[in-house]
Amino acid sequence: MIERLRQDAFKIFDKCLKAADPEEAVRKFVHVSNDSLLIAPDIKISLSQFDRIVVVGAGKASAMMCRALEGLLGARLDIGLLSVKYGHALNLERTRIIEAGHPIPDEAGLKATNEIIALLSSLGHRDLVFSCISGGGSALLPAPVDGVTLENKQLMTSLLLEAGADIHEINAVRKHLSVSKGGGLMKFAYPAFVINLILSDVVGDDPSVIASGPFSPDRTTCENAMQVINRLDLEDVAPRSVMKHFRKILSGEAPETPKTGDPIFSHVRNVVIGSNLLSLNAGKYFAQSLGYNSLVLSSFIEGETSQTALFHAAIAKEIIGSANPVAPPACILSGGETTVKVSGNGLGGRNQHFVLSILKRIEELPDCVFFSAGSDGTDGPTDAAGAIADSFSFQRAVSIGLDPDTYLSDFDSYHFFMQLGDLVITGPTLTNVMDIRIALVGGSTCNS
Repeated sequence: MIERLRQDAFKIFDKCLKAADPEEAVRKFVHVSNDSLLIAPDIKISLSQFDRIVVVGAGKASAMMCRALEGLLGARLDIGLLSVKYGHALNLERTRIIEAGHPIPDEAGLKATNEIIALLSSLGHRDLVFSCISGGGSALLPAPVDGVTLENKQLMTSLLLEAGADIHEINAVRKHLSVSKGGGLMKFAYPAFVINLILSDVVGDDPSVIASGPFSPDRTTCENAMQVINRLDLEDVAPRSVMKHFRKILSGEAPETPKTGDPIFSHVRNVVIGSNLLSLNAGKYFAQSLGYNSLVLSSFIEGETSQTALFHAAIAKEIIGSANPVAPPACILSGGETTVKVSGNGLGGRNQHFVLSILKRIEELPDCVFFSAGSDGTDGPTDAAGAIADSFSFQRAVSIGLDPDTYLSDFDSYHFFMQLGDLVITGPTLTNVMDIRIALVGGSTCNS
């Protein structure tokens, strides 16, 4: 039973990934017929009004998105330029790709961003821009404001990640340190017309948050950014140049990011073409075909990782004890993005930490498997996407001399699951719609 459950977990995860395929998502929303460009659900544009069509973009899935656009537009596409994470490039016919650092921005990302800015700045009102934005785009579009260096931004990003800041908090800070984020690229693109295609990696699918909203009005303020820094007690360790720039914005010496109502945003249409919920639903329907009573718990799961994990274990226990909210055999899926405040010296990510946090609880639950992985194929600074554990994992660990509590306190989930043989390693998936968590509770009617 356990081996079948483990195999099913991988199959369900694979189905979730396929539902987030960037090329298929673009083809679903973008249609070209003769002179007409149709963007679902209700955008119709005549291509004859444009002299040039260009593509720009950034993110782990942007190369796949652009490949679909190249197929749809053909010779109509003049030029493309993308910034992608190392290992996420493709050979495209009309688009040049620059690989750069993620999650910590680097010089290659700065070079790519400056070239994108130069391209956008050369456009006029008879030019059409397709933007391919996906998760990871924020780190891949570093363009610091005057007085702040790339090293300053790297340090600030590292401090936020280590302090357990969520994506909304990180982006609120990064937007106010960049000329490309928070609507910044739209300032350079205007008066060209922009179709901003977005593969969402954030809870709620807000275009202003995904990749820090380079073509979207910024709903955050510098005051919000300062609140994040103060809440996480980072004011004394943040680079002086960062704090100096924030004080200049607050005093009116430096401009805020562009907001809703700015005329530049009349020339952009933001279209979310893929999301975590779409992937979870695909996994749910596939699990049902395998004989599981399936439920998507939520695509809005946030908060501290270990507490979130305990909540999922409690649901599995409820299913076993009372067949609530569904009867076994059951498949519970959830998505979103939790946070880990690292205090140890180990290696891992939020998905591996999620599974390790409830290893003892899983031992108490017969015929159960818990699976958690990042849809982009990476989990924290590791080559693993996540981890898997079952009702016997705790005893297997103890039998080979592993103490789960020691690894948990040292935040070393990677080396724990590596020795147990339970890392989930996919390599780059070239997509990114946040995390996928799967809890399977066995029963006699599964027909995997």
